[in-house]
Amino acid sequence: MRITTSALLPTALMTAAALLGACGKEAPPPAKPVETITVRSEAQKQLSAAGDLDRAIALKRAIMASGSACARVATTGFVGPYKNMDYWTASCIDSFDRKRDWAIFIGADDSVQVRLCEDTQAVGLPACIAKPGTEGGSGIATKKRAG
Repeated sequence: MRITTSALLPTALMTAAALLGACGKEAPPPAKPVETITVRSEAQKQLSAAGDLDRAIALKRAIMASGSACARVATTGFVGPYKNMDYWTASCIDSFDRKRDWAIFIGADDSVQVRLCEDTQAVGLPACIAKPGTEGGSGIATKKRAG
């Protein structure tokens, strides 16, 4: 089998064209770090700054507005940001003295989504675990009576 120069010519031309095309071109600049912009509503800021009692009242109202029962808030806590929402948790005692843990997602447009904490991981959401230092109670002091 004899290979002629005319058979190699197309391959050589394509290789030369590819090499020439790369000449004089600089490497692309490194990618800029992605800057995340967080939009927070005034209500979200107020909830973060609120004391235990005001936060418990606000989260209880959100739970009840979703059609769920919450006779008394026992504890609250900030879980963290999730997508474009603030993620809070609250433990409620219902009228039958049962404790239920709730996940409350609050959007920058003040929209609210409420779910049972036991359902969050089943649907792929982060667990309802408050960040240390963000936990709060009901804000109602309980006094033991003497005697």
